[in-house]
Amino acid sequence: MLVYNKTKKKFSDDILTNNIHNIVSQQILERTGKKVANNELRSFQNSLQYMDRVLYDNEIPEDCGISIEYHLPQTSKRVDFIVSGTSEGQENVIIVELKQWQQAELTPKDGIVKTRFQHGVTETSHPSYQAWSYAALLQSFNATVDEENIKLHPCAYLHNYEPDDNITNEFYSYYIEKAPVFLQPDAIKLREFIKRFIKEGDHSNIMFRIDNGKIKPTKSLADSLKNMIKGNQEFVMIDDQKVVYETALDLGIKSNEKNKNVLIVEGGPGTGKSVVAINLLVELNRRGKMSQYVTKTSAPRDVYFEKLSGTKKKVELKNLFVGSGTFINAPENAINTLIVDEAHRLTERTGFLKRGKNQIIEILETALSSIFFIDKNQRVSVDDYGESYLIEKFAEERKIGVTKLKLESQFRCNGSDGYLAWLDNVLQIRETANFDLESLDYEYDFKVFDDPLALQQEIFKKNKINNKARLVAGYCWAWDSKKNPDVYDFKEEEFGFNMKWNMTDYGGKWVIDEESVTEIGCIHTAQGLELDYVGVIIGEDLIVRDGEILVQPIKRDKGDRTVFGWKSGIKVNPEYWKSLLKEIIKNTYRTLMTRGMKGCYIYCKDKETSDYFKQQLY
Repeated sequence: MLVYNKTKKKFSDDILTNNIHNIVSQQILERTGKKVANNELRSFQNSLQYMDRVLYDNEIPEDCGISIEYHLPQTSKRVDFIVSGTSEGQENVIIVELKQWQQAELTPKDGIVKTRFQHGVTETSHPSYQAWSYAALLQSFNATVDEENIKLHPCAYLHNYEPDDNITNEFYSYYIEKAPVFLQPDAIKLREFIKRFIKEGDHSNIMFRIDNGKIKPTKSLADSLKNMIKGNQEFVMIDDQKVVYETALDLGIKSNEKNKNVLIVEGGPGTGKSVVAINLLVELNRRGKMSQYVTKTSAPRDVYFEKLSGTKKKVELKNLFVGSGTFINAPENAINTLIVDEAHRLTERTGFLKRGKNQIIEILETALSSIFFIDKNQRVSVDDYGESYLIEKFAEERKIGVTKLKLESQFRCNGSDGYLAWLDNVLQIRETANFDLESLDYEYDFKVFDDPLALQQEIFKKNKINNKARLVAGYCWAWDSKKNPDVYDFKEEEFGFNMKWNMTDYGGKWVIDEESVTEIGCIHTAQGLELDYVGVIIGEDLIVRDGEILVQPIKRDKGDRTVFGWKSGIKVNPEYWKSLLKEIIKNTYRTLMTRGMKGCYIYCKDKETSDYFKQQLY
């Protein structure tokens, strides 16, 4: 979205009014309906003055284009400053990331620095990374940029930053080479950088054409995606996975504004929902049908992005992996296909502020084709809203065709659904014929540990095989280490067991990071992902008394939002909330205990609960 788009001459005139910050903010208000915060106003007032000085050169044509706060389509990202024009017939766009920073700190994370913002020192992207990533997104997803050979030249300008060895450290050289960073003394260098590419004005409305360009993956990106998945055994489809894939692919190809379609795919743990989803993402984009992989939580997105991009810095792929709250203000029919994994985790509205009208409706209206992968037994939060009947209802109200399929073949838990049936029976979710594990016709390693330290050591041992074993737990322990990394969250002193919740350093990649086995994951970092072996610590939110499974939401930590509002809710509607809480807590442990394909080991905080699980083994 173009917010401010004028010539260099008119931009300079606006600067001379000493009101540039209000001019830009008024344009933002008119185009987006959003009021600009005071700190952003100050940023416009200061940084734009510096850019005017840089551009004050007769060799930079008066009729080159200046765009401010350009909103990248289908993202929440905004480009601070753009100069457009030509050089010897070549259309060029210079992307400038403006910062008022005065200092920054190194971090060990790729493309990440620390700097001080209004509320303290925070990790953030290196300015060169930001500028380069914006260029990469436009290059890979904007048909006008790709097909009309418009050249993009990103850079960063930190006009208050005195040179040091932090912001220009060798560690960030990959990004600085792609998007040079100019500091306080470098205004003339930035001017020369602009003059290399802008020798004549913008006589062809370059940014207007880009802004109206069709959003679709370029052939080079699509081919790259295909090569990444090719031969990777993790993404090979078999049996009913192939049927679902071909049906979804057909719907994605034939859907249009007059023939929109929805596919609802129901399947339990290990039926290959994510495998089908990733294959669809790759193939639809390869065929030029812009598609995105959507989840509520970041962990599945981060893990599959990492598996696809590998060691290559494919930042443009990030735009294919998005959150379920992305589509609040998305234009209708803007995306060919949205592939929603873990659709049972969709919420009615987005975030703490409950923004938007309805996540299911937003997805249906944004996409020509919507694919929802859903498992009703993995509802683990009171806010989880994604149910098949609602998707079907909202689709039919909008005259969108609905197809429903099931994935039934179990590929988790050693290739049989016997363990899952046994677990459902043990957790008293549903009665099944599987009363003990010994009667199963395959080997699945299930053990009950009396000592959490022994459980930890067994998981460490299993993880040495191929980095596919992790410890997880119910959210019954406070996350104190988030604020103080020197303290332990799990302290079982009689056993000498001390561990922490997973640190934010890993982001959503906790389940695959080679160092993360030393920390404990929760439902948010484990759901939708699989391991070979999982160790589950069952807190006192789930206990057994006289053979009956009971739940105690009061034992959940106060920071756990999956049962947020239960105390007030149970006063108003006790029957509903008691049933809901039982479902949420049982489903949480069911989900955690089905992450392991080869084995599940548990430790119960409550002894009677531990004894109960032991009795169910035989």
